[in-house]
Amino acid sequence: MSEEIKKIAIQDTYGERFQHCWGCGPKNDLGMHLKSYPVEDSDECICRVVPARQFTGGVPDNLFGGMIAMIFDCHGAASAAWFAHKNKGLELTENTVIGRFITARLEVDFKRPVPMDSEITVTARPEEIGERKVIVAMEMEAGGVTRARARMVAVGVKDDM
Repeated sequence: MSEEIKKIAIQDTYGERFQHCWGCGPKNDLGMHLKSYPVEDSDECICRVVPARQFTGGVPDNLFGGMIAMIFDCHGAASAAWFAHKNKGLELTENTVIGRFITARLEVDFKRPVPMDSEITVTARPEEIGERKVIVAMEMEAGGVTRARARMVAVGVKDDM
């Protein structure tokens, strides 16, 4: 791939209180530890994952639909945080404590089955960036084929949520 991805995962910059998500929390020992990375000189964020076999759906070689939604959920919220952060003219550094966003609405369009045992790439792009709300469009690809698309409305929360 030609894009240059930043080396700092957005999830690793969440405040202490927000690092325990099962899908993407770096401090959840039993979690998946999904990581989202901004693409340099772009308005995109990328997440790559190869799901474990335990997340199979009703057809053994396809990923469970709820897991597809969860991947969009975690990546979309992280991407929204980055898009809002970047929109303020801020950088992502090892010392960043990024503002946290949560899902207000998530729409998923399942296009084709997502195969197990292959890398999934999810790309997020901002559709709208407001003061407290970010709308994120996402696409999930595996094997060079679009498997699902999603649209998320994410809202910023305070540290004492």
